[in-house]
Formats: sequence, structure tokens, C-alpha cells
Amino acid sequence: MEKLKMHSPNFTEENIAKLAALFPGCVTESIGEDGTLKKAIDFDQLKQELSTNIVEGPQERYHLNWPGKREALLTANAPIAKTLRPCREESVDFDSTENLFIEGDNLDALKLLQETYLSKVKMIYIDPPYNTGKDFIYKDNFTVLKDEYEKAAGERDETGGRLVSNPESRGRYHSDWLSMIYPRLSVARHLLCDEGLILISIDDTEQASLRKVCDLVFGEQNFVAQLVWEKGRKNDAKFFSVGHEYMLVYARNIVLLRERGEIWREEKPGARDIWDEFLRLKKIHGEDYRTIEKDLSQWYSDLPKSHPAKKWARYKRVDKYGPWRDRDISWPGGDGPRYHVIHPKTKQPCAIPEAGWRFASPEEMQRQIKLGLVEFREDHTEPPFRKAHIRPIPEESVDEENNNDNGTEDVDDNVEFATQVRGSYFYKQSQVAVKYLRGLMGAKVFSNPKDHEELARLIEYVTPNDRNAIIMDFFAGSASTAEAVFKANATFGSNHRFIMVQLPESLEDAMKSATGSAKKTAQAAMKMLKKNGRQIVLSEVSKERIRLAGMNAIEVGGHESWNKDIGFRVLKVDSSNMADIYYTPDAVEQKQLSLLTDNIKADRSSEDLLFQVLLDWGVDLTFPITKETIENREVFFVDNNALAACFVKNGQITEDFCKELTKRQPLRVVFRDSGFKDDSVKINVEQIFKLMSPHTEVKCI
Repeated sequence: MEKLKMHSPNFTEENIAKLAALFPGCVTESIGEDGTLKKAIDFDQLKQELSTNIVEGPQERYHLNWPGKREALLTANAPIAKTLRPCREESVDFDSTENLFIEGDNLDALKLLQETYLSKVKMIYIDPPYNTGKDFIYKDNFTVLKDEYEKAAGERDETGGRLVSNPESRGRYHSDWLSMIYPRLSVARHLLCDEGLILISIDDTEQASLRKVCDLVFGEQNFVAQLVWEKGRKNDAKFFSVGHEYMLVYARNIVLLRERGEIWREEKPGARDIWDEFLRLKKIHGEDYRTIEKDLSQWYSDLPKSHPAKKWARYKRVDKYGPWRDRDISWPGGDGPRYHVIHPKTKQPCAIPEAGWRFASPEEMQRQIKLGLVEFREDHTEPPFRKAHIRPIPEESVDEENNNDNGTEDVDDNVEFATQVRGSYFYKQSQVAVKYLRGLMGAKVFSNPKDHEELARLIEYVTPNDRNAIIMDFFAGSASTAEAVFKANATFGSNHRFIMVQLPESLEDAMKSATGSAKKTAQAAMKMLKKNGRQIVLSEVSKERIRLAGMNAIEVGGHESWNKDIGFRVLKVDSSNMADIYYTPDAVEQKQLSLLTDNIKADRSSEDLLFQVLLDWGVDLTFPITKETIENREVFFVDNNALAACFVKNGQITEDFCKELTKRQPLRVVFRDSGFKDDSVKINVEQIFKLMSPHTEVKCI
């Protein structure tokens, strides 16, 4: 019976295997210190195999390099022998939610998630440390040699994976930051689906470096945009007020996005308000559209200047389809078709636009006229114009002339409301998010939180074809991204899921080196957590924000299509469930043999083992889990019959019990190795499943 591997994927070994399949003559083999067969690539031989494409001698090329880059790539590819342990008491709706909160080093978490979420994440948003000298970065352990690192299987010393300050006075100021971000982006890329995207907030300090790292990881050709987020003017600046941040956007495969015809548009802010006012006026005036137009114009005038509907006052005309505005009827780019269009009153041909008619044939023009989408002027001396409704009707044609990315016009396609493409610049005052979070949490417990409403708009904007997308943030911080998912779902009727990752960094340690407002923020966070009986770590601030945001979202209500999932399943990165064994078989006394039949750590529960199995088998970590008793033995069932697991020990796995279990016909079954009395029982159990449930895959741990 095959055993599960109990460690994260080893992409180095997988890449060697792929090269070996293509070039078997380039593979060398040797016996490692542990007695296992090791394979490596003979790069000199590989060069000879590719000699027609290889230019001998050192080559000059444009690339990004820094001290520590090789070690950073090593740690990105090295497997780790760790696991995720469930924590029900800190979760919300553990058994029913599809959201995840992972507590631990984000590089470890990303590696552990590779098997389960490989190519499944639609959007990653992160707000990493900006390396300003005042924030903290992850300090990874690059001090060990390669072979020592591999032997440790990812285990780190007590300083590994901790947050440390990185002042400008350090000789490796930029290099340390690059070595921190590079492996995390490299591993995160594996999680993105083919149409996936990553959005990264950054400021001027590391913007140039980050752009080059992203070119290296995702490919320069997959660069989508560099957004500018203006957050307010600083009047105390000596030269220029730098109040903006950037957001880099990269696609996993931008060619595929284009081939599949994905187009991003957002509803014009204020469009729904205009429609609601139209419906209100229609109840009063019926089909008296002239009176509705008059009252609608007054409504626009009475709106405050800051109201988003104010800028769409051009939608002031009204017909049976609602408010509309005029738009050009000429052929985009010129040289369009020219034919007669008869004016309905004068019965004379209308003047033809200089660029020609927008519609390719007289038949299509007549179709548009019959639909009521062409408005004639007083007489035939001027061309008519087309209508653009605030809520386009299904028959309304696509405005291909404006199907571009300049952000100046809308595309009236078959959508619910008039839409627009987002520009690369947007403004939202930073204090809005600060004040909101202070109100939600009761104190200023986090510095510089991201605006969850702006993030919600971005989530909705880039997921038009996936209403159940997985959204990830592995620098969760204040958990703005989690609340943004709630906000997007409640507002737009999507059912996106989130995966948040946050390090449980001690707030007490952080406060020791903090000064000024940062120290006050840490003190407020500690006070809040102590009041609520929580552990005094940064990840608890994140979880508390999600709990409060979820309750707030339910109170406010939302779209009827939203499933109202405001829960999250907490999983914590921990050392392997398997006990370490440091002695050779000939050194073991006879009385110790019974202890070695089960090398699972004594403090690990059956549910801990279950989640290890889910990781190793690549099963969704949010699938529903139920427990049943069969033949007086506890059995876990994941997603009904996708997986059955029984972790009893001391020889409690019997043939009769397994015969009963086969009646459920699970797709997969896993047992504890010590649950079998001896190898003969294990062999019999395998045969029972082959005969009675032949499609069931059976393994043990």
C-alpha cells in the first residue's frame, strides 16, 4: 500500500525529470549520502545537444541581478516538510465556509498550497513591505549550503521567516528586499490560472526593482498596466508632493486572455442612481417622457458636485428604454459606406457624415431605426445620431469605435448598465480607509490600510467571466482584501472566495522598535486583542477585522445572488506531523520497535492528519467535512465521498470494517499505517477494495 509523501512539491526534481525526458543523454546519476539515487543535468552535454542555438563564450544580455539572487531561487524551489493544522476555535463557519485564512510564513504557505491550488487562483493582490526603511521585511535563511538546505527539507532556524527592519544603511538594502520578494512571486505564479492576474502595490522606493522582478517571473510580455493610485497631496513637501502609489498588473498569459476575448469594463459610477430615479419618475408620470426629462434634469441639478451621477448628466433624454444620450453615427476612422437615409418628416435624404455611415448596410441602418435607436434631427440638413442608453437594451449594437483602452468613452454592449474602461490613474483619499477601519475596529489598530472599496471595484473589474473566482492575498496585513471580497460579492452578486496568508508576528516585539504613531497603533491593537482574549500577534488583527467585516456585510445586506459566505477556515503552518528519527535501525533496541511502528507526533489530532492528506492529495482545503462512526471507528468523509479517512491505530483496521466502508464507494481512502495489525491485514484490505470498490484509491500515512 503506497504511502503519502508528506512534503511540498519539489519543482527542481520535476524540471530535471522534464529535461531528462527530452534529453536522456544529458542526465547523470549518483548515490546520495542518504543512499538514494540522485539525478542531475550535465549542462555541458545539454549545450552540445543544443549546439545550433548556443553561441560559445560569455554573452552580454540585459537582465536583473543582485547579491543573493541564486540563493533566493534555491529557496523558491526547495521543498519543505511542513503541514497546515486546522484551528476550529479561531475560525468562522468552519464546516461550511469556502474561505481560507492561513497563519504562518507566506513562503511556506505558498509552497504547501501548490498541490491543491495549482493553476486555480484567478487574482492575487498583495501589498508587500515597501522597503522604506521604516517597515519590516521577511528575513529568509540563506546562510546554509545547498545540500544542507535540501537535507533540512525546508526547516529553518529560529530566525528564519521572521520580520526584520531593513534600514538604508545596510549594504544589501535593495538586495535583501529583492531576495525576499523574488521567491514568493516565483511560487505564487504556479497558483495562477491561465487567465490569472497578479496586482502588486508599491511605492517609488522599489517600483523599478519590482517591475524588473515581475518581468523576470511573469515575463515582460505579460505586463498589463502600471496603475497610479493618488491618495492625497502633502502640503509640507519641499519639492513635489508625492502622494501616490503604484499598482503593477501582470497576467499569467496575456495572449490567452486576448484569444479568449476577455474585455474588462466597469459600471459607470452613478448609473444605478440614474436608473432608480427614472423608475421613480416613471411611476409618477407613466409614459409622459417629456415631463420625466424635465424632472430628471432638475434631479441632476440638485445633486451635490461630489455625486458620481453628476458627471453623467448627458443622459438627460428619455424614451421607453430609459435615459439616453446621443452618440456619433459616423464610421470610425473614415471611408465608411455612403447611402441614402430618408428623413421621416421632410422625406429628403439626410446629410451623410464626412466619414460615412456607422452601419455597413442600409438594411442594418433600417433595423436600428425600427428599434428606436436612431434619433433624427429637425430636418435632413444634418445627419441623425445614435442613442446610448444608461441601461442598454439587448439589441443595441456594440460601439466598436470606442472599444479601446483610452478610458474616454463607453462600450454599449449587452450589459446591464452603461460601462467604461478604467484608466491607469485613479484617486481615493487615503484617510477614507483609515477612518473606516478605525470605526470598524474601535481604534486605529493598523497603519495605512488599503481601501477595501477600491479593491472590491478592481476585483469585480478583472473577473467578468468568473463569478466564483479565488482571490488570494499572501501579505494580508489588515485583511482589506478579505473585506473587499465580501464587498464585491454583496454589491455585484458574485461568490468569490478568498485565501489570506499572514505571519503571526508578535506585536509586543514590533512595538519595542516602533516609534511615534506606529507605536500608538501597535498599543491600540494590543489593547483590542487583549480585550477580546486574542493572542497578541499581527495575524489576530487580520482575523478580527474579517469577523467584524463579515457581520457588517450581513447587516448591510446585499445582492440576491450573493451566498453570504462571511466565514473563514483557519489553518496554521506548522512542522511536519511526522516525528523525527535520528538513529539507524541497528541502534534501536527491541523494546523501541513498537514505538517506531507509528512515527506520527503525539500532539497531532486526527483532523491534523486529515488536512495533511488533503494537502498531499491536492484536495480543496475548503471542501465540507463530516464525521461518521462505522463499526465503532471514527471516519472522516470529505465532500461526501471524494475522500474517506480513518486514523485509528493499534491494529483497529480490520477486514470486516473495510468491507463495511466499501459500501460507500469512496473515490479515495487513507488509513494510519499503525492501524493495521500486520502486513498481512494490509494486503487483505487492499484486495478487499480491489474486489468490492475497484475505483477506490487506497493509501496510508
